[in-house]
Amino acid sequence: MRTAYSVETVRNAERELMARLPEGALMQRAAAGLAAAGAGLLRDLLGRVYGARVVVLAGSGDNGGDALYAGARLARRGAAVTVVPLAPGRTHEGGLTALLAAGGRVAGADDPYAVLSAADLVFDGITGIGGHGGLRPDAVPLARAARGSGAVVVAVDLPSGVEADSGEVTGEALRADVTVTFGTYKPGLLIDPAREHAGAVRLVDIGLAPHLPSVPELEALQHEDVARLLPVPTGESDKYRRGVVGVVAGSARYPGAAVLAVAGALRGGAGAVRYVGPGGDAVIARFPETLVHEGPPSKAGRVQAWAVGPGLGDALGEGAGPEAAVADVLASDVPVLVDADGLRLLDAETVRGRTAPTLLTPHAGEAAALLGVARPEVESGRLTAVRELAARYGATVLLKGSTTLVADPDPAVPVRVNPTGTPWLATAGSGDVLSGLAGSLLASGLPARDAASVAAYLHGLSARLAARNAPLVSDEVAENLPEAWRNVVG
Repeated sequence: MRTAYSVETVRNAERELMARLPEGALMQRAAAGLAAAGAGLLRDLLGRVYGARVVVLAGSGDNGGDALYAGARLARRGAAVTVVPLAPGRTHEGGLTALLAAGGRVAGADDPYAVLSAADLVFDGITGIGGHGGLRPDAVPLARAARGSGAVVVAVDLPSGVEADSGEVTGEALRADVTVTFGTYKPGLLIDPAREHAGAVRLVDIGLAPHLPSVPELEALQHEDVARLLPVPTGESDKYRRGVVGVVAGSARYPGAAVLAVAGALRGGAGAVRYVGPGGDAVIARFPETLVHEGPPSKAGRVQAWAVGPGLGDALGEGAGPEAAVADVLASDVPVLVDADGLRLLDAETVRGRTAPTLLTPHAGEAAALLGVARPEVESGRLTAVRELAARYGATVLLKGSTTLVADPDPAVPVRVNPTGTPWLATAGSGDVLSGLAGSLLASGLPARDAASVAAYLHGLSARLAARNAPLVSDEVAENLPEAWRNVVG
């Protein structure tokens, strides 16, 4: 599992570690990892380090020092390294001395753009994890020149101009091809819009782990975590032990939503799916194993969880509109997932008063409506939005989007970020499938946070595999997925 920690937590851990090390040792560890990453990129690009042209954009902080020491290491291997000071007179003294001693040089006042235009690799050491509010105006032209140079841009710990703790980008920021981060991930490296500025992220171990708390601010599941959580039938399993999920979805206008939500539920491993709504004919035609009922939900039969909301609109049984259907489901004593049209019918007090878990799965527009804010506010501050929704409704919240986040109603529990998200999911109906899949996992007995996280992971993985555009999942890995996954992603 990948874990990310706040700036304050990282700094506290660094202070504890530095107290045990010789002066400057921690920076040298970071510089060594950064130089190794830079050398590897140059070998991939040019086939060599010797003779490569490297530019260090050095601010006045420790990130600038890391970049300077890394530049010195590359200069000793024959690279032509030039530093462009962003704060002349306040550049890290030890790092600059080391770089000059290794044969590097300082760009003259009239040629920083010339050296950037000829660079093969640029280290972005302008600002560090403590930066706020985007790049300073005097740094913007250099950042743009670096991005437009054709060189590989490597961010030092974090792309300059992004917010480390929230993933927000409140001003201009430098977009990197690779980010080499030290000790632990920072939340901004995993959450959009900052994540898009980070490129490929490489973590360098500098010995920080023993000094970090056991509970992070953010975590991201990996293959082995999902394999451990995913329910697998046993010899004693029957359809009820595997879980029966109820799906309330679809309408005369959107019968496809019912079919897609049921498809997700069946793919999620449910022992049985009970469908309630006017789309029964369409559902049975596609999935004859589905148990269909006209409604209301409370009369449909035994379930271990409900998923309600996709494509609602028409009556669900005599005298029972969408409002009554959602209220009926929320009155049950089993876990409930609410999505799409169901979200607009929610009452926060009713949700908070439920004794069984509730999982809300809004996209940014729906989240904005629930919070009473503009959609861009949610999209630019996804972490803040998902935490606020979870607190306001006392529910687990899966916020869909460019990075899907899952927040628990308990603020002490880490927010989860899904690493398999892909733009290939930006298609009509994909959210309906996710609702059914997550509802099925709820019915299997997974806690809401785990059900949401596993569903998001497999949903994204399926899209990557379907599009055959999966940098996260190689063909070899895809072919060797655990057998229990094949029903979901196949």
